[in-house]
Amino acid sequence: MSKNAFTYALANPLSILLDKYPQDFTRSDFLKVIDEKHLERITFHYTALDGKLKELKLPVANPSQVETILAEGERVDGSSLFKGMVDSSLSDLYVVPAYRTAFLNPFDEGSLDFICRYLTKDGDLAPFALDSILTKACQVFRRNSGLEFQSLGELEFFLLSDRNPNLYPGQKQHGYHAAAPYIKSGQILNEMIRCITQITGAVKYAHSEVGFVESVRSDLEEIRGKQAEQLEIEYLPRPAEEMADALVLGRWLIRNIAYKYGCVATFTPKIEEGIAGNGLHFHMELVKNGRNIMVDEQGKLSVPARRLIGGLCTYADSLTAFGNTVSSAYLRLVPNQEAPTRICWSDLNRSSMIRVPLGWANLRHLAKRLNPQETSAFSDPQSRQTVELRSPDGSAIIHLLMAGIVMAADWSFREDDSLFKKNLPLELAEKLYVQGNIFTDQALLRKLPTLPRSCVESSRILLEKRELYERDGVFPPSVIDYVAKLLQAENDEGMNQRLVDLPADDRLFETRKIMHKDLHRH
Repeated sequence: MSKNAFTYALANPLSILLDKYPQDFTRSDFLKVIDEKHLERITFHYTALDGKLKELKLPVANPSQVETILAEGERVDGSSLFKGMVDSSLSDLYVVPAYRTAFLNPFDEGSLDFICRYLTKDGDLAPFALDSILTKACQVFRRNSGLEFQSLGELEFFLLSDRNPNLYPGQKQHGYHAAAPYIKSGQILNEMIRCITQITGAVKYAHSEVGFVESVRSDLEEIRGKQAEQLEIEYLPRPAEEMADALVLGRWLIRNIAYKYGCVATFTPKIEEGIAGNGLHFHMELVKNGRNIMVDEQGKLSVPARRLIGGLCTYADSLTAFGNTVSSAYLRLVPNQEAPTRICWSDLNRSSMIRVPLGWANLRHLAKRLNPQETSAFSDPQSRQTVELRSPDGSAIIHLLMAGIVMAADWSFREDDSLFKKNLPLELAEKLYVQGNIFTDQALLRKLPTLPRSCVESSRILLEKRELYERDGVFPPSVIDYVAKLLQAENDEGMNQRLVDLPADDRLFETRKIMHKDLHRH
């Protein structure tokens, strides 16, 4: 890509200032930026056990101090950031900045910010840190498959604000791709797109989603009586480690921009009965020698892509332990809500757990069909085909979920593993392929494996299948045990049946309590 890209309005401001790509940033570059922009602070961010970004503010006093901060990092209390996992007697960790992640803080004009990694006293990646687990999973996958794993996430969230005058009112379950004046949050969404794009360079598009609530009914003062519009920001494919960071950073930016406008942004899986929930769908692609290999020369789904699908189907029920971590997640995973309940895959089909979306296979320069006056040739040899996992939601612990997905991909290419039977991924992919709306075919539904129906069931499956994650030393046993306990604490086994058996008013009251107790869990 030409450096002329730095002239675009949404280019990374640091890249514009330094005339460099982020991967080329150096310590001396940051000294220059601090001096030219008269910055007062460096802010370190890092993802803790709760999946949220934390921060440490370091005032800028002189060049020597700044160089030390940037070269050595700082100390933090690991026993507080990883409470229940790191003993207080061995609690010190280093947080060290990854230079390529540097950005100018849009909420603090005096700060230069970084995403950091946790290092131990020996200078190694802390094995229990969420981002370290993902890094190790990606290393194992590269070594065993010879491929690169890229992904993109879809951040769905509700933006809650004071009710507007009843002009051009929104309609229940009709908000998909709505435009102003029927959708009222366009200005706020534009700012979110701008900030996430400038900092990560990874936004594909944004739009309003299906969900709309005219007036939220809740016991929580924070959201009671608010108008709720559902929005989505979808990313561009990036290496898995970068995508996880970009999504966690995106959630931080979205929340802060909402707060700036006096609104509340929540990624919680469900906010109202009968209203679409917040998914966190992931698209995946396999890359070899810099090229997407998801389709073959005939434009059909490739063997590696079908292997990946088989691996995802094998891991699917236990992946909910990282992707669906609160009780309300299992109010979303119900039939006829475009959320999966069975382990299966299909083409274009939003009722299946894994969807193979349109990928421009054997189609190029479509606009010329509508604009015959266009004479300039256009050729993009790169495939854009992905496969989409639709089960995760906004309660996901993003780095752990991404690590689990990469482990599923790795398993699908293993042939030297006691957990692996040759060609099993392809056999599973063939067996679990479906067509049409699976919820209208009861005979088919009975044949398909089910996803868990509660956090407690998900924890049980995770513990039964922990070897799938702990192999090659990727997931420490302490992390698996921690997540299982987190899920068990929800105490929600049989929840949906209990709710069904309640009188209507009691059911709505109890359902809202479950939905609204985790507005800001991750």
